[in-house]
Amino acid sequence: MNLTTYLRAGYPGLAVITSEEARAEAEIASVCTSLQRRLHAWSSTEGLIDVAEGRVTPCPDPLDALQLLEGMFAATSPQLVVLLRDLQLHMDQSDPMLVRRLKDTLRMAKTNGHAIILLGCRLKLPPELEHEITHVDFTLPDVAQLSTVLDGITQSAKLRNIPVATRESALQSALGLTTTEAENAFALSVVETKGIDPKIIAREKASTLKKNGLVEVVQTSTSLDDIGGLGLLKEWLQRRAGAFSESAKTYGLPAPKGLLIVGIPGTGKSLTAKATAGAFGLPLLRLDMGRVFGGIVGQSEANLRAVIQTAEAIAPCVLWIDEIEKGFSGSQSSGSTDGGTSSRVFGSFLSWMQEKTKAVFVVATANDVSKLPPEFLRKGRFDELFFVDLPDGNERAQIWDIVIKRHGRKPAEFDTVSISHACDQFTGAEMEAVFIDALHEAFAEGREPRQADILKSIAATVPLAKLMDGQMTATMTTTARHGRRMVNVN
Repeated sequence: MNLTTYLRAGYPGLAVITSEEARAEAEIASVCTSLQRRLHAWSSTEGLIDVAEGRVTPCPDPLDALQLLEGMFAATSPQLVVLLRDLQLHMDQSDPMLVRRLKDTLRMAKTNGHAIILLGCRLKLPPELEHEITHVDFTLPDVAQLSTVLDGITQSAKLRNIPVATRESALQSALGLTTTEAENAFALSVVETKGIDPKIIAREKASTLKKNGLVEVVQTSTSLDDIGGLGLLKEWLQRRAGAFSESAKTYGLPAPKGLLIVGIPGTGKSLTAKATAGAFGLPLLRLDMGRVFGGIVGQSEANLRAVIQTAEAIAPCVLWIDEIEKGFSGSQSSGSTDGGTSSRVFGSFLSWMQEKTKAVFVVATANDVSKLPPEFLRKGRFDELFFVDLPDGNERAQIWDIVIKRHGRKPAEFDTVSISHACDQFTGAEMEAVFIDALHEAFAEGREPRQADILKSIAATVPLAKLMDGQMTATMTTTARHGRRMVNVN
């Protein structure tokens, strides 16, 4: 938090938005001590408390509390910092008296060098206060802070001699959690294993992030070998696999920003995102842009900030954004459709992509790049832009080998070359669907699948490429206009 700078600059109104109330209050108290400021805290249940002396003044009504503060600001010469808990809940009542009183109190705080800090889980200010309150970022705990939490758990459980590697792995697994969530995960590990198990902590983190609904941790063992074709793309990823290492930092190599993969459904875009995390040896986060947009004013922007905060806390990691055009396709006209929300979210995302310093590698996939705003495609946003075309004959044969192995059969028992010739314009996903259909036919007759079953299923299938021929041509034209490597990467 850059709270110290704001207080020294004389900002009268600040807002710290976090669910970690205890940690935030501890950091605010530490800042006040270092600046020699007296700290008071108010809540509707406890009233106004002088933190240093423990003196309590009952005033459950926020109007009464603000009136009391005005008197203190006028009479007190030492600079005060007053922490108001959950004032947002009272703001939701649209009370004009409360808004007016808070504006008056902020003006008096500014005149006399005091400060008011709003603390809560969300911030939705009325227009009258939007320019009176400054939002202060409160990041998720880093390794050092989580280490303190882990020490408390191990001491309480009387655990000794935890291997250094296990400890470091557990702390890395807990990145992206709040201190409370991390403490719960550490405690659960102790209960289940009588020790600290990074796998349990990672499992709990995945469950917690999925429950939050914005991003989820994807557990994957997919490697680049699981992808048929895409030779140029796989080579590009392999050359950057070591770019997140300490030796790369020492060399002066900046961490890669990410890549955008465009192509029709079923050509391996999502599989490539999973394989990227495996190739880099990094955790994989999946973001559904549709979940970012909320119906409450300011919620969408807050959701994006939460996603970025989580990704940067877990960094280095891979952030996978699937079908990104569905989230940003309406940004150019959002002023007349959603009050400009999409445009603001889009602008914030672009700024982050351009300026981010944390090692968050973004893999964005899109079925129709023509729906993306042009500024999204310019250099500096992504390191590279790839168009994933339909596989050719040799690549279809590779895909057939992978598909047959994946379903527990031996490729040598099939003539994959002739099968690949029969499925021209099929995507990898369609080839797998064909083989599954052949498995169903064989299972119904109580035997193993034969080549004839596969060929029969191929003959009965119309590939998506034939149905979307016009869209594919338009996509290739658009990507060729904007990209550096807008070529067939198979």
